[in-house]
Amino acid sequence: MTALTLSTAAVPGLRADAIVIGVAKGARGPVVAPGAEAVDKAYDGRLADVLETLGASGAEGEVTKLPAPSGFKAPVVVAVGLGAEPEKDAGFDAEALRRAAGVAARALAGAKKAVFALPLAEAADAGVVGEGVLLGAYSFDAYKENGRQAQGAAKAKNGKAPLAEAALLGGKPRDKAYKAAIERAAAVAEELNRARDLVNTPPNDLNPEAFAAVAQAAAKEHGIKVQVLDEKALVKGGYGGILGVGAGSASGPRLVKLSYTSSKATKSLAFVGKGITYDSGGISLKPAGHNETMKCDMAGAAAVFAAVVAAARLGLEVNVTGWLALAENMPSGSATRPGDVLRMYSGKTVEVLNTDAEGRLVLADALWAASQEKPDAIIDVATLTGAMMLALGSRTYGVMANDDAFRSAVHEAAEEVGEPAWPMPLPEHLRKGMDSATADIANMGERMGGGLVAGLFLREFVGEGITWAHLDIAGPAFNEGGPFGYTPKGGTGTAVRTLVRVAELTAAGDLG
Repeated sequence: MTALTLSTAAVPGLRADAIVIGVAKGARGPVVAPGAEAVDKAYDGRLADVLETLGASGAEGEVTKLPAPSGFKAPVVVAVGLGAEPEKDAGFDAEALRRAAGVAARALAGAKKAVFALPLAEAADAGVVGEGVLLGAYSFDAYKENGRQAQGAAKAKNGKAPLAEAALLGGKPRDKAYKAAIERAAAVAEELNRARDLVNTPPNDLNPEAFAAVAQAAAKEHGIKVQVLDEKALVKGGYGGILGVGAGSASGPRLVKLSYTSSKATKSLAFVGKGITYDSGGISLKPAGHNETMKCDMAGAAAVFAAVVAAARLGLEVNVTGWLALAENMPSGSATRPGDVLRMYSGKTVEVLNTDAEGRLVLADALWAASQEKPDAIIDVATLTGAMMLALGSRTYGVMANDDAFRSAVHEAAEEVGEPAWPMPLPEHLRKGMDSATADIANMGERMGGGLVAGLFLREFVGEGITWAHLDIAGPAFNEGGPFGYTPKGGTGTAVRTLVRVAELTAAGDLG
């Protein structure tokens, strides 16, 4: 992963492949952002004019490269757009800095070192920029020839390795706050990128057993307790939902429990992730054109896994348990059929009307298992419904909860870390649509409001009196378009930063 350093050195004498500066969109043209004063001075204060001549406007995501001034050790200046210029005395928005850093890092693939002279008003800004750099530099090429030749080293599409080192100018190397900010950025970004790797890994190499092995290795490395329930243990425990979904696959299901504990903790959180390593739809087979990206249906479990490891690496003073509900949903002679009834871990029975509504079945068992430990709150994360994508698009996820204040707190945490989310209701009248003449509940209800129906189904399996939120990340979990900001094509790692922030706020007693 790209190395992060802090520097207070003078820009002209810094040896690097490029100097990254910010440019904002002002009322009368591009405006050079704070942090680039030395570069602007070397252009006799006319850098904004030069950039405008080259077509730069300061719009978000824009990259303009120009030769560095005479006397600079670095040969190139990279001006990256920050979007609208902030009002007087107001700093740049954290997400604007994060995205700009990500765009620049991606543009500098192949470089050994770049100096980032972006606005750093305080230590938190250094963390934001560092996070953007590390997320923007991400590349997944383990299955490409150039990646294999580099013995697993990540390669960019053009064959260039990701930016090797980013020096953040204006950061104070000996200042504890600045050091802590970039150390946090490194821990969170590295685990988020690990989640991206998992989402991007082909399903022939990431079945439930393989995912569980990855979790076990990480747990051992970071002092996290891990328990893996295989098929025999799931049968013995009565986990009918997970077993029912995995029944059609040659790769057996797993339930993985990861437990990070702090001796100073007074609160506990449980994170539950949907981990369908491949979703064919089962007997209710998905139509052509809907199967190609279904390796991403375990993105919720990947996010939960990454968040628990990040919490351990950061030493957060809160107990965090992650539950990974892992199965492969395949059609076969042994697969669960529409009309079958499953007896869940909670004891409730579910009539399966559609085997492609499988995520809620594995989550139901994991939610009930998490509830037995009586955590202060549970958050589940899942690529659950196409209906949520229709409602919120491809970049925003929905937040549902059994407590309005908790839903608001989770939503605010998501927005704070730059993950677009939106609070959604759980209308009681939609519950009746899941009534079954055969079982306690059906796994399908009304077609309209399908994302909300799924949330209501999950609520049935949360223990009484436990605060719970559901994040439906179906839209932003996998980016099928081109990269933007610090977001790559493919797996995005959505919800990792939200979960980590919720854990941090809970540890500090500030959530809500």
